[in-house]
Parts: sequence; structure tokens; C-alpha cells
Amino acid sequence: MSQVRKILHADCDCFFAAVEMRDDPSLCDIPLAIGGRSERRGVIATCNYPARAFGIHSAMPTARALRLCPTLTLLPGDFERYREVSHQIQAVFHELTPLVEPLSLDEAFLDVTDVTRFKGSATWMARWLKQECLARTGITVSVGVAPTKFLAKIASDWDKPDGLTVIPPDDVTRFLRTLPVRKLHGVGPATGNRLAALGITTCEELGQLGLEQLVDEFGKFGKRLFELARGIDERPVKVERERKSVSVETTFAQDLPNMAQCLEALEPLGERLNERLARHGHPSLAGVFVKVRFNDFSLTTLESRGLAPSRDSFARLLEQAWSRGKRPVRLLGVGVRLASPIQQSQLALPI
Repeated sequence: MSQVRKILHADCDCFFAAVEMRDDPSLCDIPLAIGGRSERRGVIATCNYPARAFGIHSAMPTARALRLCPTLTLLPGDFERYREVSHQIQAVFHELTPLVEPLSLDEAFLDVTDVTRFKGSATWMARWLKQECLARTGITVSVGVAPTKFLAKIASDWDKPDGLTVIPPDDVTRFLRTLPVRKLHGVGPATGNRLAALGITTCEELGQLGLEQLVDEFGKFGKRLFELARGIDERPVKVERERKSVSVETTFAQDLPNMAQCLEALEPLGERLNERLARHGHPSLAGVFVKVRFNDFSLTTLESRGLAPSRDSFARLLEQAWSRGKRPVRLLGVGVRLASPIQQSQLALPI
């Protein structure tokens, strides 16, 4: 019988805003957001909980956030400072276990299956992690504890801020029974709407569908849905590795029939990409790319080195990519290639 894994997902609460509030307590009780300026079509990277009470959230256009809350304090962000705090928090993670998989500056998975400290209790480890991060950095961390990565990530978000949610192995079935399918990793608005059209809103209802039916309806992702509805997630925690790209994509509930509608869909994709880049601390970039999957499931990707991520850059690549198929589009993606360490050092050389 294989050993049941113990996975932690640690997620700093409104990380960028939390660093700003730590360093300037006068910001704590007022609506605060980190993001780009509205006149530059900026987006919100993160915001504190007083701002969230107005309906503001990450990836929202700054102009809309200011309409929702005219008194919002907007800061551009100090990403070198955020990286430094992130390194301090990651150091705490590595004191507990070498098996740490960072997802961004403010969150990571930890595999503590073989950790013997705290009598092997993952719950006690999570409490220690929260206490140490707060004591050393002044930042609160929410932690989820579960036997799988996807459940640990759901758990860390369950009782934010400053939360600790534990899903023991014996409790997985009960927990999944009422879990909304939209909480599952990979289920975006389009897939969520398709499941709702089938009368599926909870994992218990999803678990009543057979593998063959789900694959017929959702293709390869149907197998993943079948597994998640049963709490199955065999993905291991992967120790930090070099990230080569950052991207976002959307599969549409209805195919986009022409180029004009594809171009309209670029703006929300660009906003999501900007938010994701902010969470990674605005890394050095080497180029941009677009991904297009047509309604016949054929896929084309087009990239250009040296371009910065902008609507014009993505629109130019999208027009070329679309011309390869000239058919309705079911999926669009945009992304950036990250500069390698060698490229970064070349970029830093004086001209």
C-alpha cells in the first residue's frame, strides 16, 4: 500500500498590498491596490481586503477599479522589495522541506510526507509555517493541507485571510460531495458553463458521469475531470525549475466566427497575462507569442522575439496566425517567452 502524501499549499494574503501595509501602517484600513495607471490601460495586480469590499479584484482594469472606489489608493508596486520578502518566505519553506515548488512570488506547494518534525503532523507543520512567516516577515500566509495538490490549493483559499484548512485523507469524499465544480483546477468560465448546461454544479454530480461520457464531451480534459471529481491527483511537487514562458488562454463556449471577434477577445486575455506577470515579479522577457486552436482542433502558434507584450504586438501575430486556418476559433492564448539567465546578463550589459 502506497504512502498517503501530505501536501501543503501556502499562499500569502494579498501579498504585494501586504508588503506595502506592513511598511506603511497608514495604508492598512483604507482601500489599496497595486497596479498600472488607468491612463495607460493598466490592470490591478492585487488589492487589500478593504478594496475587495468594493468588488475590486486582480486582473480588473484600473479604470474600472477607480469607478468602483474613487478613493482607492493606487501604488505602482516595488517588485524588487516584493522579491526580497518572497525570498525570506521561501527560506522558511525550505527549512521545513527541500520539496518546494514555487508557483509565483507569493505561493508554493510543499511536500511534507517524509518530514519527521512536529511528530509528522502536517497540521502542526502548517501552523509553524504561518507563525514563522509572520514573525520573520510580518506577512500572513494562508495554508491548505491535503493529500493532493489540487485539494491543498483549494484548502488554502477556503478561509482567507490568515486561514488554515485541513482536508484529512478520510475526509476527501465528504469534502468533494458539495464542492462546486468551478473550484476545480482547469475549470474556467466556458467549461463551467458547459457543465452547468449538463446539470453539473458539484463534484458529487460530476462523479456520476462516466469516463467515456466526459471524454466525449470534453476531450482529453474529460479524463482529468473524471479524476478530480474522485479526489485523484497524482502530480508530484516539483522542485523549482527554470520557467521558460508565462501564458494565459481561453476556450470559448461558442467558437469565434471571424478575425474581428478574435481581436475583441485579446483585451481580457492581455489583462490576465499582465496580472500573471505581476505575480511573477515582472520577469525579463525575450518575446511574445499567440496560440490559436481552430474549430477543427488544428493548432497553430506564432511567436516573435524582441517584441514587448502589448495589444498591438498580439494583434499583429494573431492576424498572421488566423490567416493560416481562416476558420472559427475555439481557443485563444497569449504569452511571453522569458529571458534565460544568459540573455538577462546580456540585457544588463552597457551599450
